[in-house]
Amino acid sequence: MKKEPPTACLFLDIGGVLLTDGWGRRSRKRAAAHCKLKAAEMEDRHQLTWNTYQKGRFTLEQYLSLAIFYKKRPFTRAQFRHFMFALSKPYPEMIDLIARFKAWYGVKVAAVSNEGRELNAYRTRKFKLDGFVDFFISSCFVHLLRPNAEISRLALDITQVPATKVVYIDDTPMFTQIAEGLGIRSILHTDYRSTCARLASFGLRSDEGAVHETG
Repeated sequence: MKKEPPTACLFLDIGGVLLTDGWGRRSRKRAAAHCKLKAAEMEDRHQLTWNTYQKGRFTLEQYLSLAIFYKKRPFTRAQFRHFMFALSKPYPEMIDLIARFKAWYGVKVAAVSNEGRELNAYRTRKFKLDGFVDFFISSCFVHLLRPNAEISRLALDITQVPATKVVYIDDTPMFTQIAEGLGIRSILHTDYRSTCARLASFGLRSDEGAVHETG
Protein backbone atom coordinates (compact mmCIF):
# COMPACT_ATOMS: atom_id res chain seq x y z
CA MET A 1 0.00 0.00 0.00
CA LYS A 2 1.33 3.41 -0.92
CA LYS A 3 1.89 5.95 1.79
CA GLU A 4 -0.16 9.09 1.33
CA PRO A 5 2.29 11.94 0.69
CA PRO A 6 1.89 15.21 2.57
CA THR A 7 1.28 16.85 -0.80
CA ALA A 8 -1.82 15.77 -2.72
CA CYS A 9 -1.91 18.39 -5.45
CA LEU A 10 0.46 20.62 -7.39
CA PHE A 11 -0.61 23.99 -8.72
CA LEU A 12 1.70 25.08 -11.55
CA ASP A 13 2.19 28.15 -13.63
CA ILE A 14 2.74 27.21 -17.29
CA GLY A 15 4.84 30.10 -18.58
CA GLY A 16 8.13 30.22 -16.71
CA VAL A 17 7.76 26.76 -15.13
CA LEU A 18 6.75 24.18 -17.75
CA LEU A 19 7.25 26.32 -20.86
CA THR A 20 8.67 29.68 -21.80
CA ASP A 21 6.22 32.58 -21.65
CA GLY A 22 3.75 32.39 -24.48
CA TRP A 23 3.94 36.06 -25.43
CA GLY A 24 6.15 37.76 -22.88
CA ARG A 25 8.16 40.95 -23.22
CA ARG A 26 11.18 39.20 -24.75
CA SER A 27 8.99 37.43 -27.29
CA ARG A 28 7.32 40.68 -28.29
CA LYS A 29 10.71 42.35 -28.76
CA ARG A 30 11.80 39.47 -30.99
CA ALA A 31 8.59 39.73 -32.99
CA ALA A 32 8.97 43.50 -33.40
CA ALA A 33 12.55 43.09 -34.65
CA HIS A 34 11.71 40.16 -36.92
CA CYS A 35 8.67 41.87 -38.46
CA LYS A 36 10.23 45.36 -38.46
CA LEU A 37 7.51 46.83 -36.26
CA LYS A 38 7.82 49.94 -34.10
CA ALA A 39 8.41 48.26 -30.76
CA ALA A 40 7.14 51.09 -28.55
CA GLU A 41 3.95 51.52 -30.54
CA MET A 42 3.35 47.77 -30.57
CA GLU A 43 3.94 47.58 -26.81
CA ASP A 44 1.49 50.41 -26.09
CA ARG A 45 -1.25 48.71 -28.07
CA HIS A 46 -0.39 45.34 -26.52
CA GLN A 47 -0.75 46.73 -22.99
CA LEU A 48 -4.21 48.09 -23.82
CA THR A 49 -5.54 44.80 -25.20
CA TRP A 50 -3.62 41.81 -23.81
CA ASN A 51 -5.39 41.44 -20.48
CA THR A 52 -8.75 41.46 -22.22
CA TYR A 53 -7.52 38.64 -24.45
CA GLN A 54 -6.13 36.63 -21.54
CA LYS A 55 -9.44 36.95 -19.72
CA GLY A 56 -11.19 35.34 -22.68
CA ARG A 57 -13.01 38.51 -23.72
CA PHE A 58 -11.14 38.85 -27.03
CA THR A 59 -10.24 36.19 -29.55
CA LEU A 60 -6.66 36.07 -30.77
CA GLU A 61 -7.83 37.56 -34.06
CA GLN A 62 -9.37 40.52 -32.25
CA TYR A 63 -6.17 41.05 -30.27
CA LEU A 64 -4.05 40.91 -33.43
CA SER A 65 -6.39 43.33 -35.21
CA LEU A 66 -5.90 45.91 -32.48
CA ALA A 67 -2.25 45.33 -31.56
CA ILE A 68 -0.67 44.45 -34.92
CA PHE A 69 -2.96 44.59 -37.92
CA TYR A 70 -4.51 48.01 -37.35
CA LYS A 71 -2.64 49.04 -40.51
CA LYS A 72 -1.49 47.22 -43.62
CA ARG A 73 1.50 44.92 -43.04
CA PRO A 74 3.93 43.23 -45.47
CA PHE A 75 3.16 39.87 -43.81
CA THR A 76 -0.04 37.90 -43.29
CA ARG A 77 -1.88 37.10 -40.09
CA ALA A 78 -1.05 33.42 -40.61
CA GLN A 79 2.67 34.22 -40.85
CA PHE A 80 2.56 36.32 -37.70
CA ARG A 81 0.58 33.69 -35.77
CA HIS A 82 3.09 31.02 -36.83
CA PHE A 83 6.00 33.13 -35.57
CA MET A 84 4.14 33.98 -32.37
CA PHE A 85 3.31 30.35 -31.56
CA ALA A 86 6.80 29.11 -32.45
CA LEU A 87 8.29 31.26 -29.67
CA SER A 88 6.90 28.82 -27.09
CA LYS A 89 9.57 26.35 -25.98
CA PRO A 90 9.46 23.59 -23.34
CA TYR A 91 11.46 23.12 -20.17
CA PRO A 92 11.85 19.33 -20.58
CA GLU A 93 13.28 18.69 -17.10
CA MET A 94 10.32 20.32 -15.41
CA ILE A 95 7.78 18.58 -17.62
CA ASP A 96 9.42 15.21 -16.91
CA LEU A 97 9.58 15.97 -13.19
CA ILE A 98 5.87 16.73 -12.86
CA ALA A 99 4.90 13.74 -15.01
CA ARG A 100 7.03 11.48 -12.76
CA PHE A 101 5.44 12.87 -9.61
CA LYS A 102 2.00 12.16 -11.00
CA ALA A 103 3.00 8.58 -11.85
CA TRP A 104 4.89 7.91 -8.58
CA TYR A 105 2.74 9.69 -6.02
CA GLY A 106 -0.65 9.99 -7.72
CA VAL A 107 -0.79 13.73 -7.08
CA LYS A 108 -3.36 15.83 -8.83
CA VAL A 109 -1.88 18.47 -11.13
CA ALA A 110 -3.56 21.79 -11.89
CA ALA A 111 -2.22 24.42 -14.27
CA VAL A 112 -3.12 27.81 -12.81
CA SER A 113 -2.08 30.43 -15.30
CA ASN A 114 -2.78 33.59 -17.24
CA GLU A 115 -3.16 32.29 -20.81
CA GLY A 116 -5.15 33.34 -23.87
CA ARG A 117 -7.42 30.67 -25.34
CA GLU A 118 -5.71 30.02 -28.68
CA LEU A 119 -2.20 30.12 -27.23
CA ASN A 120 -3.31 27.91 -24.36
CA ALA A 121 -4.76 25.36 -26.78
CA TYR A 122 -1.65 25.36 -28.97
CA ARG A 123 0.76 25.02 -26.04
CA THR A 124 -1.30 22.25 -24.42
CA ARG A 125 -1.44 20.26 -27.67
CA LYS A 126 2.12 20.94 -28.85
CA PHE A 127 3.80 19.97 -25.58
CA LYS A 128 1.23 17.33 -24.53
CA LEU A 129 0.49 19.03 -21.24
CA ASP A 130 -2.87 17.29 -21.02
CA GLY A 131 -0.94 14.03 -20.62
CA PHE A 132 -0.25 14.88 -16.98
CA VAL A 133 -2.26 18.01 -16.12
CA ASP A 134 -5.69 17.16 -14.68
CA PHE A 135 -7.14 20.67 -14.49
CA PHE A 136 -6.53 23.79 -16.56
CA ILE A 137 -7.58 26.79 -14.49
CA SER A 138 -6.57 29.23 -17.19
CA SER A 139 -7.56 32.89 -17.14
CA CYS A 140 -9.26 32.55 -20.54
CA PHE A 141 -11.63 29.90 -19.13
CA VAL A 142 -12.41 31.39 -15.72
CA HIS A 143 -12.28 35.09 -16.77
CA LEU A 144 -9.97 35.94 -13.89
CA LEU A 145 -6.37 37.14 -14.03
CA ARG A 146 -3.67 36.63 -11.46
CA PRO A 147 -2.80 38.35 -9.14
CA ASN A 148 -6.52 38.11 -8.31
CA ALA A 149 -6.58 35.61 -5.44
CA GLU A 150 -9.97 34.33 -6.61
CA ILE A 151 -8.29 32.24 -9.31
CA SER A 152 -6.42 30.30 -6.60
CA ARG A 153 -9.58 29.92 -4.51
CA LEU A 154 -11.34 28.61 -7.60
CA ALA A 155 -8.51 26.13 -8.19
CA LEU A 156 -8.96 24.84 -4.63
CA ASP A 157 -12.70 24.41 -5.22
CA ILE A 158 -12.20 22.62 -8.55
CA THR A 159 -9.49 20.23 -7.33
CA GLN A 160 -11.24 19.62 -3.98
CA VAL A 161 -7.90 19.58 -2.18
CA PRO A 162 -7.37 21.59 1.03
CA ALA A 163 -4.81 24.39 0.80
CA THR A 164 -2.55 22.63 3.31
CA LYS A 165 -2.16 19.68 0.90
CA VAL A 166 -1.25 21.86 -2.12
CA VAL A 167 2.13 23.09 -3.31
CA TYR A 168 2.13 25.98 -5.79
CA ILE A 169 5.08 26.54 -8.17
CA ASP A 170 5.46 29.88 -9.92
CA ASP A 171 8.31 32.10 -11.10
CA THR A 172 6.65 35.37 -10.03
CA PRO A 173 7.24 36.40 -6.38
CA MET A 174 3.94 38.27 -6.05
CA PHE A 175 1.93 35.23 -7.11
CA THR A 176 3.63 32.90 -4.64
CA GLN A 177 3.09 35.45 -1.88
CA ILE A 178 -0.62 35.62 -2.66
CA ALA A 179 -0.88 31.82 -2.62
CA GLU A 180 0.87 31.68 0.73
CA GLY A 181 -1.65 34.18 2.04
CA LEU A 182 -4.32 31.57 1.28
CA GLY A 183 -2.43 28.91 3.22
CA ILE A 184 -0.91 27.27 0.11
CA ARG A 185 2.74 26.25 0.44
CA SER A 186 4.61 27.84 -2.45
CA ILE A 187 7.87 27.55 -4.33
CA LEU A 188 9.36 30.50 -6.16
CA HIS A 189 10.78 28.69 -9.19
CA THR A 190 14.19 29.86 -10.35
CA ASP A 191 15.76 26.63 -11.57
CA TYR A 192 15.19 22.88 -11.70
CA ARG A 193 17.57 21.88 -8.89
CA SER A 194 16.31 24.32 -6.28
CA THR A 195 12.69 23.45 -7.08
CA CYS A 196 13.48 19.73 -6.70
CA ALA A 197 15.02 20.43 -3.29
CA ARG A 198 11.98 22.40 -2.14
CA LEU A 199 9.60 19.72 -3.40
CA ALA A 200 11.57 17.09 -1.48
CA SER A 201 11.02 19.13 1.70
CA PHE A 202 7.29 18.80 0.98
CA GLY A 203 7.51 15.01 0.65
CA LEU A 204 7.92 14.76 -3.12
CA ARG A 205 11.36 13.32 -3.86
CA SER A 206 12.61 13.24 -7.43
CA ASP A 207 15.08 10.36 -7.04
CA GLU A 208 14.33 6.74 -7.86
CA GLY A 209 14.50 5.71 -4.20
CA ALA A 210 11.26 7.61 -3.64
CA VAL A 211 9.39 4.98 -5.66
CA HIS A 212 10.43 2.16 -3.33
CA GLU A 213 9.77 4.14 -0.18
CA THR A 214 6.23 5.04 -1.25
CA GLY A 215 5.45 1.60 -2.70
